[in-house]
Amino acid sequence: MKAFLILEDGTVFTGKSIGTGKDAVSEIVFNTSMTGYLEILTDPSYAGQSVVMTYPLIGNYGITPDRESRRIWARGLIVKELSRTPSNFRCEGALQELLEREGITGIEGVDTRTLTKLLREKGTMNGLITTKEPHDLQGILPELEKYTVGDVVMETTCQEAYTLQGEGPKVALLDLGAKDHIAVSLNRRGCQVTVYPAGTPADRILASRPDGIMLSNGPGDPSSCTAIIQETKKLYASDIPIFAICLGHQLMALANGAKTYRLKYGHRGGNHPVKDLSDQRVYISSQNHGYAVDAESMDPAIAKEAFVNVNDGTNEGLVYTGKKIFTVQFHPEASPGPQDLAWLFERFLNVMRGVR
Repeated sequence: MKAFLILEDGTVFTGKSIGTGKDAVSEIVFNTSMTGYLEILTDPSYAGQSVVMTYPLIGNYGITPDRESRRIWARGLIVKELSRTPSNFRCEGALQELLEREGITGIEGVDTRTLTKLLREKGTMNGLITTKEPHDLQGILPELEKYTVGDVVMETTCQEAYTLQGEGPKVALLDLGAKDHIAVSLNRRGCQVTVYPAGTPADRILASRPDGIMLSNGPGDPSSCTAIIQETKKLYASDIPIFAICLGHQLMALANGAKTYRLKYGHRGGNHPVKDLSDQRVYISSQNHGYAVDAESMDPAIAKEAFVNVNDGTNEGLVYTGKKIFTVQFHPEASPGPQDLAWLFERFLNVMRGVR
């Protein structure tokens, strides 16, 4: 079945329908990863967005157990070619079957190189994936311009607290739309991890007397999370070690007076270089974010820049003065992506144990 991708600037791409074929309005973003499409689709940070995969063949290893949450959160998938004949020793079916089963729409046959160049030039845009002939663009475009992803943090967070048992330090993980591998990365290192919903009051978390607190990744505009920012201020005021990733990094910065801003087209992929300012070493990181912390807006007496993006100089991490708190914009748990920065979990364990 023929399908169309209509962008809010009026550009129309024509291809073939994949998934369910139903209409999907969303933000259109691109990811440069060559593999890991299952982790990407099930990453809650993509809630309200459709993902353009820049690698031309997607689905070649089918459906495997490599998920980051209980369901697909991406609203749509845009690819050059979708493989119908996957091959992998762990393969449990074709990607098309998963898209249909979970009610996800998409389009293939799109010139994803041209689409990505357009998004880089004009910035992230809203779009519509549809199987209906786009006869009435004048009626469609105003609706696309009005679309926002909404309160996706509360949509993606867990509904009730749960615990991954361990014999090591007790970690309270605030689920802001967390990827499963954050909790798993801590649990594999022996931590007992209790995952709390995003709306959990700070007092409840502190009352559990954790050895450390983790603030997770998540979707949407960080500045809209006003209630969570207020609770984050209370967590900051404690003397408990805190490690924050992605959205958690942004919320901790906002809780301390800094500002965030929207990137033109975001950082999404498994090949983003970041520099550790403590030793000038460069690491390759996995990233998925559309907003960044304005490092210049942070009071240097409160926090100092720890990592920067080598490509564009944007902030990639902060260390808080006089506190056992450090935060990063990238994903040290990877999944998908390189494992260069997994040592940050070891740093967190050492801080919780009081090891310098």
